[in-house]
Amino acid sequence: MSVRLMTLMVLICLVLGEPAILRGAQQTPISDRILVSNSRTSLGTQKNLTASVRVGDLNADGNIDVVVANGRHWPQQNLIFLNQGNARFNQVWSLGANQSTSYATEIADMDGDGDLDVVVGNDMAPNLIFLNNGRAEFQKGVPFGTVSSVRSLTLSDLDSDGDVDVLVTCRGRQNYFCLNDGKANLGNPKPFGEQSDSTIDVVVADLNRDGFNDLILANRDHQQNFVLLNDGKLGFDQKIPFGTGTDETRSVAVGDLNGDGNLDLALANIGEPNQILFGNGKGAFGDSKLLSESSNSSYAVALADMNQDEVPDLVFANVGQANTMYLNQGDGKRYAISQFGLPEARTYGLVVEDFNGDSYPDVLTANSDALNWVYLNRPLNRAKRKLKE
Repeated sequence: MSVRLMTLMVLICLVLGEPAILRGAQQTPISDRILVSNSRTSLGTQKNLTASVRVGDLNADGNIDVVVANGRHWPQQNLIFLNQGNARFNQVWSLGANQSTSYATEIADMDGDGDLDVVVGNDMAPNLIFLNNGRAEFQKGVPFGTVSSVRSLTLSDLDSDGDVDVLVTCRGRQNYFCLNDGKANLGNPKPFGEQSDSTIDVVVADLNRDGFNDLILANRDHQQNFVLLNDGKLGFDQKIPFGTGTDETRSVAVGDLNGDGNLDLALANIGEPNQILFGNGKGAFGDSKLLSESSNSSYAVALADMNQDEVPDLVFANVGQANTMYLNQGDGKRYAISQFGLPEARTYGLVVEDFNGDSYPDVLTANSDALNWVYLNRPLNRAKRKLKE
């Protein structure tokens, strides 16, 4: 990246009030969208050990609200931030009366009453479902599953019966799922994967086009990553490995990145480059693409069409590095890259959503021991015009 362009990007950040310096990473071509924040786009002023954030319209006012999972290994208060419109989060409520060691929170209508409920996954403490009365006021959390080293939750209609089930990943312990009866009563845990898997993330998708939901596991601790194929009866014994076999993968996202109709995988890795694996439509993967020439420390990845060109793009949450946005140039192999956020931050997770109603997805980061920020998705030429003014 040229010194002139680097200087321009820094000046843009300063003019827009961006707390982090955007540092280019060999942008060829240059990204036409950038992610910026200012002093008004933080979620409050309190620094917590945030592990994840999730979004949804909790009070049915048409604005996207935020639920924050805090604590990780140390009990802290989980929080709800209500959006007043245009990404102004001027109200914050506690989720539940007690502090928890929370790693994950997910949002869905668990009891079929038409409003969004909240599911919380805790490290070595009971997991809880909080039911919404439609006004973002939640009943006391109801425990489910087993106490374990929970690292993430995934909500999906795993058994295709019309309600939302819960998959729970546990580092170094048995992963499991609980089936929903449609009224937020979760059944007994059913295991998937191996007993000692260090699974940090699981995604549900039909990779082999047989009509049944398969499981894609992102494993840490240099364990093999796997696709677990569904036999149609919620049996996941057939395993297809992916990656090198000794990866430190913390997150996986699924989508058709090269436009061939098959689902591909984007992997967020620690201590090695992030990678794309291109699917063959049968649950396995052929061609691949490394997204950098050096090691990453990426904790989460999300797919979204960031520039509205009808092609999915990638956004990575990084620890000890600036976060990165990759704009797909159409074939899944060429990307325009831009960076956002503080390089020294510890971004454990992120969510992509249009918070200000301009039809372009913005990014909310979950930072451990730092403020959480909304980064607004802006066109680069708009930032240039503002710089000239």
